[in-house]
Amino acid sequence: MRKITIEHMRRIKKAVPLIEDRVKVNVGFQKNSVTVKGSELNEFLVEEMIIAIDFGFHPEDALLLTRDDHLLEFIDIKEHTRRKNLKDVRARIIGTGGKARKTIEKLTGSVIVIHDNKIGVITDDNHLDAVTQGIESLINGAKHGNVFAYLEKQNKSKRKFDSEDLGLKEEAGE
Repeated sequence: MRKITIEHMRRIKKAVPLIEDRVKVNVGFQKNSVTVKGSELNEFLVEEMIIAIDFGFHPEDALLLTRDDHLLEFIDIKEHTRRKNLKDVRARIIGTGGKARKTIEKLTGSVIVIHDNKIGVITDDNHLDAVTQGIESLINGAKHGNVFAYLEKQNKSKRKFDSEDLGLKEEAGE
């Protein structure tokens, strides 16, 4: 049995029926915490999902964590910059109308949520290093175009060594 302290009880209560339906666990509520009962692995998965939902992720996005290759990662903005105006740093990551955040999500297949001075990322383990490196580069002041080019390059190299393609396929022209 795991006990998880949370801040946004209403969000969690709305998401619990979906979580209990998909992952076989029992979730109980107390004053500022949630208890989870089930198998050890399922308890761990649900704990990660509840932390993600409490941070601000949509419950459907948090359910990505049930996949073996998806991870939840938090990046603290204050650890990567000395700037005092953190509002500008957050604005760099979000971009105009959310364009920069959406581009990073599209290039890497990740889900990004920004809350206060923390950035939450749910992504597969293949893209985790690239996403964190890209976000840290934006925090440190790199140009958006350079970060997007880096993510595209990383994406191509990941596809190049796709586990399903062993390089044995013949091209159509031969």
